[in-house]
Amino acid sequence: MQPSKHESPAIRWGSCRGLLGAGLRRRLTWVALLATGAFAFEASAVEFKLATVAPDGTAWMREMRAGAELIEQRTDGRVQFKFYPGGVMGNDAQVLRRMRVGQIHGGAFAVSGMLDRYSAISLYGVPLMIRSHDEIDYVRERMDPGLHEGLEDSGFISFGFIEGGFSFMMANEPIRGVEDMRRRKVWIPEGDQASLVALEALGLSPVVLPITDVLTGLQTGLLDIVAAPPTVALVLQWHTRIKYVTDLPVVYSMGIFALDARTFRQLPEGDQQVVREVMTDVIQGLDRQARSDNAQAREAMENMGIEFVPVDPRDVAEWRATIAGAMPRLIRRDGIDARFYDQLQGILDEYRRGDGAGTAP
Repeated sequence: MQPSKHESPAIRWGSCRGLLGAGLRRRLTWVALLATGAFAFEASAVEFKLATVAPDGTAWMREMRAGAELIEQRTDGRVQFKFYPGGVMGNDAQVLRRMRVGQIHGGAFAVSGMLDRYSAISLYGVPLMIRSHDEIDYVRERMDPGLHEGLEDSGFISFGFIEGGFSFMMANEPIRGVEDMRRRKVWIPEGDQASLVALEALGLSPVVLPITDVLTGLQTGLLDIVAAPPTVALVLQWHTRIKYVTDLPVVYSMGIFALDARTFRQLPEGDQQVVREVMTDVIQGLDRQARSDNAQAREAMENMGIEFVPVDPRDVAEWRATIAGAMPRLIRRDGIDARFYDQLQGILDEYRRGDGAGTAP
């Protein structure tokens, strides 16, 4: 019998139920529920909880909040961000543990904080290996894309690296050579195997602490010497506890803003694209700005009476040779990726053969 054209869909479904087997009815019910659930997910907001040691009110936080607001606008509120600045969620290792259990979905990390999850990211931070801004620009143009892919394979969606800048040794006594560092407590970041091996090769005994404990370490005498870019020393107030800076770029540092890949991939494709576009622009802007910020921070430290002391270039050449000789030991420990390390060495050799730049102490 043909259904009347005046029958409602509900009446027609009721009349058909008797013609359907119980199994088919259950499958159709699940299809309907799944469809409803998918619609509900797309309509509801996804909130990313992000942690950073950067204090609120810094340029970094202002730019990140502006990017988050733009994403929320462009996704009609489907993607939102909540920030936990100032280290309230703990150091990098603690934040990563929170990410594993879903309490936090991402944040800004120092390279040393990510090494357990992706050791290749330590490449640019081998002490005294990269000598100038020209060199690091040449290297990053060729190596950043591969490192990004490796991070994503390790479970992190990253939108670019943020230059931290070159770190300089800072102390209450002038440090002009290795002898000035002996019997002094030298800080290295938690997880930084490259710096650990380098200092051990130079006959020094480093103190390993998370970055969140450094100011306390300087205040209590647990630390005598720290290494940091000028901006970090100012933002985290380390400059209040030191009088001298050794005028030698020791380590190139970066920041990494990354989201948990599992959470990110739950977003619809269009919203993923919006997040990638906006956050990539934000990170690139912060990366470009970092160099001038460090120059201004250095000038500010000098105006405060902090003295920048020189080193003997002949000593630096010897330090570099000693550290380079220790790198195979780090590679054997899986503290650094041998393939990427060889690639970096090749790129630096190529650059230095090309125009002789990067030969500063």
